[in-house]
Amino acid sequence: MTNPALEQILAAKRAAPYEPDQTVEELRAASEAAGQQAPLPDGTVYTAVSADGIPCEWIEMPGARQDHVFLFIHGGGYYRGSVAASRATAAAISAAARARCLAVGYRLAPEHPFPAAIDDCLTVYRWLLAEGTAAGRIVVGGISAGGGLTLALLLGARDEGLALPAAAVPMSAWTDLTQSGASYQANAALDPVISKQYLDRMAGLYLAGADALTPLASPLHGDLHGLPPLLLQVGTAETMLDDSAAFAEKAQAAGVDVCFEPWAYMFHGWHGFADVLPEARQAIDRVGAFFKEHAG
Repeated sequence: MTNPALEQILAAKRAAPYEPDQTVEELRAASEAAGQQAPLPDGTVYTAVSADGIPCEWIEMPGARQDHVFLFIHGGGYYRGSVAASRATAAAISAAARARCLAVGYRLAPEHPFPAAIDDCLTVYRWLLAEGTAAGRIVVGGISAGGGLTLALLLGARDEGLALPAAAVPMSAWTDLTQSGASYQANAALDPVISKQYLDRMAGLYLAGADALTPLASPLHGDLHGLPPLLLQVGTAETMLDDSAAFAEKAQAAGVDVCFEPWAYMFHGWHGFADVLPEARQAIDRVGAFFKEHAG
């Protein structure tokens, strides 16, 4: 397939591969620099807010409905990433869904290991409900580790007896911190972004001795009954492909309404390139349509 934009992105990623001797600080700096290079869509408005002490940001585009919220959880392997570095993606989702995005600035490992990140996400969700936003007008979603936190939030909220959001959108989700899916080997030569070696390291930093099978860390290993409708998007070139495929299969077996979308040739977290990659814009448009279908 000839796709000049995709080929250019993949070439850039292959030119700067992950190296095991890179420090957390070096990896964080590279992530922030790359994320903040993405141009914001015209008309983006963002405002900092504290959600019961968790730093968050309202991100919205013209026409966003004030009482409809996409709760956005950024990725970054649980150790890097930020609201600022993912602002352009959240803005694109806001435009597609015609809803405000509330982006969560959860605490990062290794300084704050599990369960700090999921504790923060649940705190923000409780705050959003307490502020008067109807659960039926909330969709939660995130990319990579943010996709895993999306699903962990559903499990935690369900077990607490909280009203669940209308739907959820895990994108390139990291659902299993054991890295045991067959795609980690099958797609190793295809994926220029994520390797098992990399994730094994970052899972260790996040878990800090906790059991990798704990459902709030690895939602794939939880009881999936009673979850709201899910849109799982993942690229077929991802080593992490099976994290989404296995979760979709297990959730469907538990009676969950699941839409599983494997995107041909796409790499991990391609949604973050909506300014240059047509498939990223198309995927985000699907997220917006899914939001309107379930929370509109």
